[in-house]
Amino acid sequence: MKTILVTGATGFLGKHLVEQLRRLGGDARLRVLCRGVSVWDNDPNVEFARGDVTTRADVERAAEGVDPKAAALLYRTHLEGTRNVCEAARQKGAPKLVHVSSSGTMAVSREPAVHDETAGYKHDILGEWPYYLSKIFAEKLALDYFRRYQVPVVVVNPSLILGPGDDRNSSTRDVALFLKGQVMAVPAGGLSFVDARDAAAALIAAMRAGRPGERYLLGAANWTFRELLERLSQVSGIRGPKLQPSPEFALRSTRWLRRLYWLAGKTFPLDDVSVKMSALFWYCDLRKARAELGFAPRDPVETLKDTVEDLRSRHSR
Repeated sequence: MKTILVTGATGFLGKHLVEQLRRLGGDARLRVLCRGVSVWDNDPNVEFARGDVTTRADVERAAEGVDPKAAALLYRTHLEGTRNVCEAARQKGAPKLVHVSSSGTMAVSREPAVHDETAGYKHDILGEWPYYLSKIFAEKLALDYFRRYQVPVVVVNPSLILGPGDDRNSSTRDVALFLKGQVMAVPAGGLSFVDARDAAAALIAAMRAGRPGERYLLGAANWTFRELLERLSQVSGIRGPKLQPSPEFALRSTRWLRRLYWLAGKTFPLDDVSVKMSALFWYCDLRKARAELGFAPRDPVETLKDTVEDLRSRHSR
């Protein structure tokens, strides 16, 4: 029986991935590596391995019994976890390793341009943000295992992940702020986003059809922030902001408001990083994923509706 090992299974995308793998059934054993309690602890269809992806011994133990003729390793973590999973895949002979990165490693610019997988890493833009630098380094490390050791690594680069089920508000935080009336201005940039359910389906497709050494961008819509806020207004019934300040004025205003909130004993919901990022354009091209993985994202307005309904449902409890 083949085994599929999933790390990061308790995260937003990871949960959708495990659920879709469970529904597929078949003869595969599904194993998740988690640090603590997971929602699948008592599920007879999911094997639970306790451990931390940043601890090599835990990863190697979780990979025991992985059938070198049919298994896949999927994970979402940064540098140390990436090294551990790649090394385990190398030692166990896994025939496919799907590394989940971010579209932001390459699909970002100061002007409204759409980027495909031939774009280089954007160190010049992302250099001040450790999160994206770590994503770049992890992606490079994973692809280096393909070049040096022939570990069949496939990289998937989803854009901002929206949709239902983000219990930690890790990706849907900005939508939650909009619903609370805390988005005070229209950012100058633009974004791409993808439904978590469609991204999970693309990961499964990457296990089957992804070409080792290749990257696949996932996005369903390339919208300016004004377009996004207008559509959020339509699906939520909440009036959005109209003012669109320059990026420089937005940053100065954010810092001024943060001081006022601090004096009042409150926390301002925006930091400098969020403001700077919202002045950029995060547009990506989905044609390669569509052609090679059969990626067919749903209507982005449906994703917004489901995101809003899910946030309202959880916050009303």
